[in-house]
Amino acid sequence: MPSSFTLVTESAVPAPALFELSLDIDAHLSSMSGSAERAVGGVTTGAIGLGETVTWRAKHFGIWWTMTSEITALDRPQRFVDQQARGPFKSFIHEHRFEQLSNGSRMIDVVTVGSPIFGALAERLVLVPYLRRLIASRSAHLVECLS
Repeated sequence: MPSSFTLVTESAVPAPALFELSLDIDAHLSSMSGSAERAVGGVTTGAIGLGETVTWRAKHFGIWWTMTSEITALDRPQRFVDQQARGPFKSFIHEHRFEQLSNGSRMIDVVTVGSPIFGALAERLVLVPYLRRLIASRSAHLVECLS
């Protein structure tokens, strides 16, 4: 059974601006510079849209990984979902939600991941904490870009 986690980021940035930046391949790449991530297929620059894919190549845990993600839902500017179409996970779904607040916005990331080999224990002990840090860093980078 896959594991899930939710990460909430509040900021003074308007929700529609965060939404648009979250769909930008170049912004994603700049937030992931630590993993030498590159977009190598599909939409490789600019905004990605509903039904479009991007293939990422990145180094995590000292190993090079390739994953193709597809935007499977898009409700501008409140929500979109990217989902692994091909790649290393048994399953990977990332729901991005955006709420406008009176003094800024709330960005909510809900990630559901299924480990390819090691199952629930590896998901909870290794994968979820690692992905939580990665998504938190990405969220902070996006907010910083717009602040």
